Amino acid sequence: MTMGEEKESEIQEFKLEKDSELRFEIENNNETVVLEVKAGMAEIFGTELVKGKPYSFTTGAKVAVFTYHGCTIELKGRKNISYISKETPMMSYLNCHACLEKLRQKAEQEGGRGPVTMIVGPADVGKSTVSRILLNYAVRMRRRPVYVDLDIGQGAISVPGTMGAILVERPASIEEGGFSQQAPLVFNFGSVKYQSNLTLCNIITSRLAEVVQERLQSNKKANASGIIVNTAGWIKGDGYKLLTHAAQAFEVDVVLVLDQERLYNELVRDMPNFVRIVLLPKSGGVVERSVSYRQEMRDKRVREYFYGSGGGAAAAAQGVRGASLHPHSFDVKWSDLKIYKIGAPALPDSCMPLGMKAEDNMTKLVAVQPGLNLLHHLLAVSFASSAEEDVINSNVAGFVCVTAVDTDRQTLTILSPQPRPLPDTLLIMCDIQFMDNH
Repeated sequence: MTMGEEKESEIQEFKLEKDSELRFEIENNNETVVLEVKAGMAEIFGTELVKGKPYSFTTGAKVAVFTYHGCTIELKGRKNISYISKETPMMSYLNCHACLEKLRQKAEQEGGRGPVTMIVGPADVGKSTVSRILLNYAVRMRRRPVYVDLDIGQGAISVPGTMGAILVERPASIEEGGFSQQAPLVFNFGSVKYQSNLTLCNIITSRLAEVVQERLQSNKKANASGIIVNTAGWIKGDGYKLLTHAAQAFEVDVVLVLDQERLYNELVRDMPNFVRIVLLPKSGGVVERSVSYRQEMRDKRVREYFYGSGGGAAAAAQGVRGASLHPHSFDVKWSDLKIYKIGAPALPDSCMPLGMKAEDNMTKLVAVQPGLNLLHHLLAVSFASSAEEDVINSNVAGFVCVTAVDTDRQTLTILSPQPRPLPDTLLIMCDIQFMDNH
C-alpha cells in the first residue's frame, strides 16, 4: 500500500438510514478524527450537528451520531472501531422527552413546578448520556431545566468529590463537550467514595435539593421546565438508601431506570404511588470503564478545572478539544489559613463510660494543622467565614490545590483559578489529590 492509499483509507463515508446510529471510538494516542455531516440531519447526544461544519475528536472519544431521517457522515482519521447500528434506544428516550414535555406544558399552564426526573441504574449503563440527551431536547424546546449531578465519582459540574446543579440554557457544545457552566451551585463532599461518610452525603443531598427548589421559585421559566437528576452507579445496600433519600429530598415525579429490572421492581415497591417508575434499555454502544480509566478521567477532570479543556467531564469522556485557562500560583503563610476537615474517626464504644455510646463524629469540623500532609490535596474554598457558621450546609466558591509545602518558611504554594489573595474564608481539605505537571 502506498502512502497516498494509506491516507485515503483513513477517509470513510457512512450512509445512515433513518433511526440509526454511527458509533466510533478513538483509543490511539495523539489521534484526531474529524466528523462532518455531508447530507441530511444528525445529532450527538441530543445536540444537533451543523451540516458542512467539521467537528474534531481526540484520544478517549466514544461518540454516537444519531439520525431520525437519514444522513451521510464523513470521518477523517484513524479510529479503533466504527460501525452503524440500527439497534438503538433513542426512540425510547425521545418518548420519555415527549412525556416530560407534556408535564412541562401542564406546569406552565397551571403555574406549577415542572417534572423532577431522576435517572438511576448500575455503573456503565449511560446515565450521564441519557441526562444529557433529555436536557438537550428540553432546551431545544425553549425550556430552561436544572441539571443536578449527584455522582461524586465523575464531577460533571465541578471536580470529582462534589455534587452540584446548573441552569441549562443552551444545548451542550459538541466542540467543548458539555453545558455552559456559568454560576454553578456546588457542594463539597471531599471524596469519591460515598462509604467514607454516608451521613454527610445525605445532608449535602438534602441541602442541594432545598437550594435548587428555592432558586426554581424565583425563576418561573426554570420552575416549569423542571429538574433532571443524574445519580451514581451504586445501587445496592447503602447505595440504594442514598437513592431513595435523594428521590425524597428532590420530591421526584419520574424515575428512569436504565437496564436493571431488579432495581426497577425495588423502586416500584418502595416509591409512593404518584412517582412514575420507567424501565429503559441502555445503548449498545455503552462500554465498561476500568478502575484505572475512571481514575485517569478524574485526574483529567481536575486538570480541566485549573487549565481548561472546554467543558468539563463530558469533554473528557469524548476527548474533544477546548479552550485553555491560565491558573495562578502563589505562596500563602500557614498563619493566614483556616483549614478544616469534615468528619473525625469514630471513638470505639469500649473507650466510653459503661452504658454510653460514642457520638457520631462524621459531621464534626476538625482543624487541620498545615504541613506536608496537605501536599497535592485539593482544598475547597467555603463561603463560610468561620467554624461557628454552618459549614456543612454552605456551598463552595471553588477549589485550590497545594502544589508545594515549605516547612522552613511555613508556607504553602497554591494553584488557584483566581489571583491572590485567597478569600478570608474556611478551606476544607479533600481526599482528592492532583499532581500538577504543568
